[in-house]
Amino acid sequence: MPPSIKRTLVGEVVSNKRNKTVAVLVKRRVKHPLYGKYVVRAKKYHAHDEANAYNEGDRVEIQETRPFSKTKSWVVSRLIETIRVV
Repeated sequence: MPPSIKRTLVGEVVSNKRNKTVAVLVKRRVKHPLYGKYVVRAKKYHAHDEANAYNEGDRVEIQETRPFSKTKSWVVSRLIETIRVV
């Protein structure tokens, strides 16, 4: 049996106020079916973060996993880019 392929998405952490959870905003560009213009669509995902290691503004990759709660079935897999706090 082949290993399971899990979906991954890249987004920006918009909230880290909950315990072991971050809210990740994933933006994607889709072409409008009639006018052909590209429109930005966005969706927020709740992702599991065991160590509370990610801050607002960080770009992270999230991976689909088993449900942790009613709204949380993604886990943060890696940090892509961090913001510089001055």
